[in-house]
Amino acid sequence: MRKFIILALVSLIAAQTYAVSKAQADSAYVREDYAAAAVLYDSLLTAEGPSSEIYYNLGNCYYKTDEIAKCVLNYERALLIAPGDDDIRFNLELARSKTIDRIIPHHEIFLVTWWRSLVNMTDADTWGVYAVSAFVAMLLLLMFYLFATSLWVQKTAFYSGAVLLVLCILFNICAWSQSDKQFNRTGAIVMSPSAVVRSTPSASGTDLFVLHEGTRVEILDDTMTEWKEVQIADGKKGWIEKKVISKI
Repeated sequence: MRKFIILALVSLIAAQTYAVSKAQADSAYVREDYAAAAVLYDSLLTAEGPSSEIYYNLGNCYYKTDEIAKCVLNYERALLIAPGDDDIRFNLELARSKTIDRIIPHHEIFLVTWWRSLVNMTDADTWGVYAVSAFVAMLLLLMFYLFATSLWVQKTAFYSGAVLLVLCILFNICAWSQSDKQFNRTGAIVMSPSAVVRSTPSASGTDLFVLHEGTRVEILDDTMTEWKEVQIADGKKGWIEKKVISKI
């Protein structure tokens, strides 16, 4: 009992500390002291762990100070946690419009685009809730099917249950896809004003193209210490120094 009380007190103190720090950060932002607000929001992330709200607020701070690479990075991190948030997506697109590189994404089939949009409608936890809800509803319909005396009720329960089973499987796949994106992060943002992408993981490699701060890349090969093989949205690939990019 004593341990429980101590743990509750510690949790309460931690929550109060977070509330004060969050209030201080918000206050600094309202005062337009964006540099101070950014420091406070960053410290909250260090103390409390990832939060879409804090990443979003931090991205807003960097947007106000015209630090576009940091702005894009934090909006991307916020969107990774809350993929269905329209405000984050809008601000991310606004920040991207201020980057130098204009990369036209390569064409992909309609089904791939549709699937990505579906998965990004919400986060993994919400997809999980949908899956559990569909499964429970399916079990209830199964009971109707087994115990109903009316043929019409049995048919309705059977076909409705079949639909819910398909939805349950679909929701689980969506939840898995979102979880995989969280734990196997391959996206990164170029943080250097300019970065050369080379043909080989070496400074002596042939220069392929140049990227600028704020541009997103996908890491294809993460096995080397100093170099990463990356791909940009139009399909071009090459090797870039690890020090000039930050993982989302």
